Amino acid sequence: MISTHILDTHLGKPAAKVEVKLLDANGQVLATAQTNSDGRVPVPDFGLESITTGDYSIEFAIKPYFDAQGLATFFPKAIIHFNIPDATQHYHIPLLISPFAYSTYRGS
Repeated sequence: MISTHILDTHLGKPAAKVEVKLLDANGQVLATAQTNSDGRVPVPDFGLESITTGDYSIEFAIKPYFDAQGLATFFPKAIIHFNIPDATQHYHIPLLISPFAYSTYRGS
């Protein structure tokens, strides 16, 4: 299973209403979602029937989020590339953002 959430470390709160896309290894969009008030994509696997092994990307459109906060940002998007070696495991990919930096890690 793939899940994600975004925490705005500048404001110290979840980042709501951010468009998030799940892409396959070829850059094809598999699913699009929007983060909820808790900064999470509320549907496991972005609502897909199943996930297979392989390479994926998650693209976060963070510029509109920062624009809504009245903040300039250096990064209009954050894109995280990752690999799923075992489709039976849970892969949580969180994103920590601020106007001039972002980071990630494999969560649980």
